[in-house]
Amino acid sequence: MNRDKVFIFEFIAGGGFNRDDMPSSLFCEGFGMLRSIIADFKAISFQIITLLDYRISSFSRYLKADIINLVNADEDYLKKFKECVKKCEYCLIIAPEFSNILLNLTKIVKDNDKTILSVDLEGIKLGSSKMKTYDFFNKNDLKTPLTFQIPMKYNSLDLDFILEKYNKLKSPIVIKPEDGVGGESIYYFESENQIIEFFQEIDESFELNRTYILQEYIEGKDLSVSLIGNSIILSVNSQNINIKDTKKNSEYFGGLTPVENYHEIINDIKTDIKKFNLSEFNGYFGIDFIRKSDHSFYFIEINPRLTTSYIGIRNIIDKNPAELILKSKLNSLDDVDIKIINHSLFSRLELIYMGNQNIKDLKEQLIPNLTKEIPEFVTPPITFDKSAHFKCINFSCFIATKTKNLQCSRKRVIEIKKTLEKNNFKIISFKKLK
Repeated sequence: MNRDKVFIFEFIAGGGFNRDDMPSSLFCEGFGMLRSIIADFKAISFQIITLLDYRISSFSRYLKADIINLVNADEDYLKKFKECVKKCEYCLIIAPEFSNILLNLTKIVKDNDKTILSVDLEGIKLGSSKMKTYDFFNKNDLKTPLTFQIPMKYNSLDLDFILEKYNKLKSPIVIKPEDGVGGESIYYFESENQIIEFFQEIDESFELNRTYILQEYIEGKDLSVSLIGNSIILSVNSQNINIKDTKKNSEYFGGLTPVENYHEIINDIKTDIKKFNLSEFNGYFGIDFIRKSDHSFYFIEINPRLTTSYIGIRNIIDKNPAELILKSKLNSLDDVDIKIINHSLFSRLELIYMGNQNIKDLKEQLIPNLTKEIPEFVTPPITFDKSAHFKCINFSCFIATKTKNLQCSRKRVIEIKKTLEKNNFKIISFKKLK
């Protein structure tokens, strides 16, 4: 039996923000990915070490890890990270690309001569930069939205440059961080007045210390393809991202996998992927793209890490993706025939608890019982409210179905919602996936 040690680290759930106040919603996807990948490596007999933010210590019961070290508010998570790296033969990191977080953590693993099971340094350097990715797509003759880095002027983004590009493109535009992650901080504009008003009323959520890009907006379906190695396609996923409300920051709700007519899309996208040199992206990674109404593809970005879609993908294919990741890194991954046998809808839900139980009873009784009743909970309802007695307090959770098809997934989500409502949880944020 293989009892090699693997250190699996997810930045948000693992204490990367242990000294910051964070909304519970940010922990949902991170913990969901951590729980899922740990379960899959446990299934292939690894001994697993991980870190967990002290605020979600009660969730340790849901992790199939052998050793779970808590990161407390007064501790340096990086010190604990390095200690765990030294104890293991293998390491897998899930972390955001911004501020070189993913890159620097991967360097630590490489400096300690450990085997990195996530994407290596060169792939991270390319995927972390939207301008480098844009150049990469162009070099490989792939359709991609026109993209420009926005210069600074008087300690702010150059509004004249933005307006000039908008008028030349004669189409809606998006502005987003050059090193942004997923659906984070994407701003959509379809008129000159919207652009001017936004920059007149810019708030603290717009981080001017970051580099931003301006991108031509392409109308179509937001999709992603998940791969292992440079050729093994796991599935094509639909992404549910809301960017068109100019009064709000963009928001990622989740997705579903596989998409309708996925066989056709996979066959078409294989032709484009053959144009890539993806040798730097061994391990698991994702490529975001837009499918237009004429069925053409516009490639948007490369995610050099495990993505949220993993939570759904592990429920639908006939192979353990963790085993495929390991074989990819050990150069023993031959041609693999991936069969899609199920369907999964995965989504974050925002809830309000309307009942009268106190926080202690909720955490120790109601939520554990709900988790048994709703096995689709990847991340059970979580709140950071410290009140002993409360009503109308926000919770966040993350679910992933495992059904025969999309219709069954939607039916199961309706059943989950009814169960939550029966237990005095009101759903305040859930966007229907198409």
